[in-house]
This record gives sequence, structure tokens and C-alpha cells, in this order.
Amino acid sequence: MELLILLLERQGELVTREEIAERLWGKDAFLDVDHGINVAVRKIRVALRDDPDRPRFVETILGKGYCFLAPVTTNNGLARPQVQPAVQADSDTGTSPPNPKTSPAKASLLSRNVPALLVALAALAVIGVTWVFHHDMARVATQPAIRSLAVLPLKNLSEDPKQQYLADGLTEDLIGRLALVPGLRVISRTSSMHFKDTQLSLPEIAQALQVDAIVEGSVIRDGSQIRVHAQLIRAATDEHIWAGEYEREYGSVLALQQDVAGDVADRIEANLIPGTRVRLAGTRGVDPEAYEAFLKGRYYFNQRTVEALNKSIECFQQAIGKDPNYALAYSGLADTYALLGFRGRVRLQDALLRAKAAALRAIELGDTLSDPHASLAFIAETHEWDWATAEREYKRAIELNPDDARAHHLYAGYLTYVGRVDEGITEEVHARELDPLSLPINNALAGRFLAARRYDEAFEQVQRTLELDVHFPQAHQTLGWVYLNRGNRQDAVREFQNALQLSGADDTDLMLDLGFAYATTGHRDESRKILAKLKELHHRGLATSGSVGILYGALGESDEAFAWLEKAYAEHDPELTYIKVGRRFEPLRHDPRYEKLVRRIGLPT
Repeated sequence: MELLILLLERQGELVTREEIAERLWGKDAFLDVDHGINVAVRKIRVALRDDPDRPRFVETILGKGYCFLAPVTTNNGLARPQVQPAVQADSDTGTSPPNPKTSPAKASLLSRNVPALLVALAALAVIGVTWVFHHDMARVATQPAIRSLAVLPLKNLSEDPKQQYLADGLTEDLIGRLALVPGLRVISRTSSMHFKDTQLSLPEIAQALQVDAIVEGSVIRDGSQIRVHAQLIRAATDEHIWAGEYEREYGSVLALQQDVAGDVADRIEANLIPGTRVRLAGTRGVDPEAYEAFLKGRYYFNQRTVEALNKSIECFQQAIGKDPNYALAYSGLADTYALLGFRGRVRLQDALLRAKAAALRAIELGDTLSDPHASLAFIAETHEWDWATAEREYKRAIELNPDDARAHHLYAGYLTYVGRVDEGITEEVHARELDPLSLPINNALAGRFLAARRYDEAFEQVQRTLELDVHFPQAHQTLGWVYLNRGNRQDAVREFQNALQLSGADDTDLMLDLGFAYATTGHRDESRKILAKLKELHHRGLATSGSVGILYGALGESDEAFAWLEKAYAEHDPELTYIKVGRRFEPLRHDPRYEKLVRRIGLPT
């Protein structure tokens, strides 16, 4: 109310944030005045039903303050004098000349009515806000509860397109924060990013993602100032539930994100469990340059190319150099090293050791992040064959963030590989609910059906994946395995060839499957050519011993196969993670050495 009165007194003028802070709290207030001002402005706009992007009442002057736009009248119907340019005081009397547009009688009447005006405005505003609150609460009570939402990519409205990393990073961070709200299903980043610059309506997007509500907004960066506008919209009716505008110095951007996430959580009336509000608002301060480097690291990581992943590592290392205690940067480093290792562009053992060290450091700095636990679990599963630790870490990751689609996806793989295939399917279905447009998750679900020998469901699921992206190499790879298990061997060869062609690189995983299909269809010479290529890549550290052993097995040369699999065991080759249920090991399962190897890896036979 004090802010509204101040703006009315200064109608048509710029009222700076410094003036507002002094008027409301005094010169030496020991509190977050930026947050207090933003909340006060937002409440005024809600009461007046004012749109911050097209204001009729309160306009934001970016980086400076606010201006009340609408005309102001007294309770007698007299207009408040419009602001005039400052005039020179009379040199003899020391007073300013009278305003020619305002008669002395009117001026006197106005001055007498200003207190009454303010009292009336205060009373009317209290009545209006109370009516709006109760009216909105009655309307909300009749609406279905919001149990799921998606955060669409925030639009970069800065003049510099290079600031896109900032908009994408804030989107990802907001998704992560809202995922902490109990009982709320938040769609993962990869699915939300499908609707960047889309022409679809919000109800159409909500239908595709199966959510109750949408959060959308924009980001503007102007020098050291950052402004975020966000709004919460009910999906079925395209109804605006809430809108907020936030403006901060760039160094306070983390607090800005906390405000947005907290306000959205409040508006969906989430029943926050003890500690959740603290987790939404308790992020430690981070050096602004470190945070900027971290956002760039995530931006490059999400591009997934080898070149971009190397840039991502550089950015995360820059962030750590600026802030050695930045847990998120260590977590990002762990993810990137692990992915580069499995892409075959870094020696796998070296990559996984670096990934583990970074994940452990992230947890050491504060055990609140889901990602490093998921990374540790993945390494324990695929490289160390420490199955108990892997399951414990997966469960811890999901406990910290129940809406972490990646953690559910990786845990589904673990359950499948230890032989709990039905549990693996259930977990992967849940991952898909959280990230319905993710190509890897949709494709993995088809793979889970394959492991359960549910070939018709696997075929239907891989077709759905191809509908999302017909050029996704791994979907063609999975379709090849469906055909191979159905006995359609020539179709399998064709799909593996398609996958390898679409990948556009010497992908050893796809090469192995094509060689396997050649061996089982009688094209042994073609299979041996691939075997020779894999051995050459193995010599350069870019192919695993396990892949060579598997292809020898497909060719029926069991002694050579187990000799290479022994090397794989000594090297802790991740290829052996899949030995219990992987279809690549089918030709070797009749050999007694197979069961012994399964037991040595620690899996139940």
C-alpha cells in the first residue's frame, strides 16, 4: 500500500528503486529490498489486473524503477496536476511561479484533498484486493488441482542472440527447482525443449505432454541487469493463473530463480513437505562469472556432439576455477566425462575415473543434488560391477529428485541388467512419463521389452520412437534387434546399416551389431571385415575388448570369444554389464564358461 501511494503521488514520474526502498524501509534497511520491491509491485499488478508487458498502470523502467501511467483523480473528481518541467524559481521571492493551467482555487482544493484521496485509495484498494482474493479463491476451488506441469523454454528477448545460453540455463534451473515440489510431476528439459519457437497453442502442447499447466516466460539481459517475466497458465482452458516480473542485478540471478519457483509453487497450492521451501530458496551464493560459465557448460552439454562436449568441459572447469566449491559445476563435469567415454572419443577408463572423482567432489560439497548420485550409480554399475552400491545410489538420486527422468531411466537399465526385467519396464515407463518426448528414453523402453522377450510391444514402441524422429540412429538399431529376434534377418541387416549411416561416424556399438547380424545371416566375410576394424580401433583404445569377444562369439569361435571376454573382465569393460540379458551374448550361453563369468561379475545366474 505504501508503494501504491508513493507511485500515485508521483504520477507520470520515474520513481527509482532507491527512492522506493528509502520510503518503505528507510535508508539502512538490513533485508533483501529488491525482493520486497518485486513482491510489492507484483501485488499491485495483481490487484489492478495489470499486464507487465502491456501496462496500463505500472510501467517498469528497466534498471531504474517504475512509473504510474494512468491519470489520477481525487474523490471530488478533480484531476491531479500533470507533472510539468521544472521551472526556475523567482529570483526575488524565492518561489516558483504558479502553474498557468491550474487556478489558485483549484490548487488549494487539490492540496486539501490529497490526504482524503490517499485514504480513499487505501480503503478502496484494501476492499478491491480482498474482493479479488476471495473471488479468485472461490474460482480456484472449483478448478481441478494442478498435479503436473511443463516449463516451456524461456524466450531470449535480449538484443544479443548469444545470450540464448542464459535463457536455456534459466529454463533448466527452473525445471529442476519445481521438480522438488512433492506431488507435482514436472516434465523434463528434453521434452520441453521440443516446443522452442513452436507454433502450437498452449492447450495443444499440454495435450502432447499430458500436463495440467504450463509455465512460460521471457528473459532480457541488459548489461548487469536481468529481467524475467513468467506466467502460469491452466492448460485445458488457456487461462492465466498467475504472472510475475522479476528484475535483479545479474549477480543475484540465483535468488531471482528461487523467487520464480517459489511463487509458482505457491500458486499451484502445492503442499510442501518440511524442508522443501528451504530447498527452493536455500541455494548458496555463487560467483556470477562462475554461474555464467556453468550455464554455458550446460548449453554445450545439451548439444551432445563431441566438439560441444569438449567445450562443455572447458566451461565447467572455468566455473570451478572461479568458484572451487561449486557443486553443480562438478556434477556437470561428471556427466560430460562419462558421456564422452561412452562415445568412444576418450579412453573409457580414464573418462570414468575423472567422472567419478567429479561426482564424489560434488556430493562432498553438499549432498542435495540428484545428478552426481546417478553418475556414481552408473559408474558403480557399468565399470565396477558393485551392484549394491549402484542400487543404493540410484535410489538416493531419486529420493533427492523424484522427477529426475535421467535417474529413473538409468535405474531401469540397472534393474534390467540384473534380471529384474519387469521392474525395469515399470521404471522406464515412469521415466517416459517425466520426459515423454525423449528419444533415448522412448528407445530404451523398446529395449526393455526386448529383454523381456515381449517382441510385439518392442516393435510398437520403437515405431513410436521413429515417429518422434525417423533419423534417430539408435531407434533403427533397436528395430534391427526386433527383426533379428523375430527371424527377419535381412530386415535386421538393413536397419543396422541405416543406423550406422545415420550416425555419420565410426560408432563401435553400431558396427558391432551390424557385424553380429552379418555373422548370423551367413555374410561371414562382411562380419570379419568389421571384426578387423574393431580390433584396429581396440588397439587405438577406441573399442572395447568385450565388443571383439562378442563378435567372435557370433562367428562361432568360442575360444577366441572367451579369451577376449577374459580381457574385458580384467579391464572392467562396461560391455559385460549386459551379459545376463544382452542378446549379443546369446551364441555363448550354452558354454559353461559363460555361467562362470556371470557369477564372477557378481550377477545371479
